[in-house]
Amino acid sequence: MSATPATRDHRLRRWEQRTGGWLIGLAMVYLTAYAVPILDPELPPDLRDAAETVTFAIWALLAVEFVLRFAMAGSRWQFVKVRLFDLATLILPPLRPLRLVTIVFMVVRRNASTLGRVRLRLGTYVAACTALLLFLSSLTILDVERRNPDASITTFGDALWWSVTTVTTVGYGDLYPTTTEGRLIAVALMVGGIALAGLVTATLASWFMDRFSELRVTEAQTTSEISALTEEVRRLRDELHAQRSAPPSLP
Repeated sequence: MSATPATRDHRLRRWEQRTGGWLIGLAMVYLTAYAVPILDPELPPDLRDAAETVTFAIWALLAVEFVLRFAMAGSRWQFVKVRLFDLATLILPPLRPLRLVTIVFMVVRRNASTLGRVRLRLGTYVAACTALLLFLSSLTILDVERRNPDASITTFGDALWWSVTTVTTVGYGDLYPTTTEGRLIAVALMVGGIALAGLVTATLASWFMDRFSELRVTEAQTTSEISALTEEVRRLRDELHAQRSAPPSLP
């Protein structure tokens, strides 16, 4: 008897919970192996080859893990539909490093219940993903652009400045990608910037809603206390009035 979609989704959630730590570990190793050759162009060839081997092996493992989760999903079409960016980062070579951003998002969201209040969860997620997205996009754009003689992005500082202006949708135009791969990275970063803007808005909205909820609770408690105090004053006043109106008792 085949498992129901609900059972398969339950298995998928358990799998994701068990593999979260491993994915973060692989992501950190991938990030190191990917970043070092880009930040150090004078790296010896044997170390550069080793770094490329590590990044390819981890990419292959992440691809296998994605296929396994796809096979476990109760609704495979729904699984793919909400993970199109994950799929794109696995298929398109220039976007592969951005897969780390989706891993951080997946793990943080999965363990959100252990991070405390909603505000802290959203703030942690936004900060982590923003920093990682900016760093990775800077690395990827530098990697593909500085090979072009006409490139305007030739240093990591240029790449980071371009990433910040792009993700914030400012776009001064002083630096821009000149290769097809670079433009593809720019599109992904623009989409990521829009998503992060939505998350920042959600974080602020959550903060204001929490504050308003606390104010409403405090206001309701104060109103209740005032009503109780008013009722007590009224009762004491009635008792005092009754005592004054009562005829004096005979000796």
